[in-house]
Amino acid sequence: MPITSSAKKALRQNKKRKVHNLTYRNKTKTLMKRGLSLAKEGKHEELKRLLPFIYKALDKAAKVGVIKKNTAARRKSLIARSFAPAQEARLAPEGRQDKKLTPQK
Repeated sequence: MPITSSAKKALRQNKKRKVHNLTYRNKTKTLMKRGLSLAKEGKHEELKRLLPFIYKALDKAAKVGVIKKNTAARRKSLIARSFAPAQEARLAPEGRQDKKLTPQK
């Protein structure tokens, strides 16, 4: 237990900040879980509607310092990668293989 008045105040601030940070952390966590489960189930229309909310929550969490900027970028990339293969499968015709473009020297 804190003894000095400044330590008591620091404890009060830490409790308040913890609650504030947990709201952002829980929101990003639940949205990420929902997005990944939708991608796994193949519900890509729902995932498409959910993507802006996931991006917004991750950007906001990074902005206020709950997670780091690269962590937010990595998680957004993970969601985009889980969404992309299904979208490519719908757009590419059957039996056609797209050639990968290699950079010319």
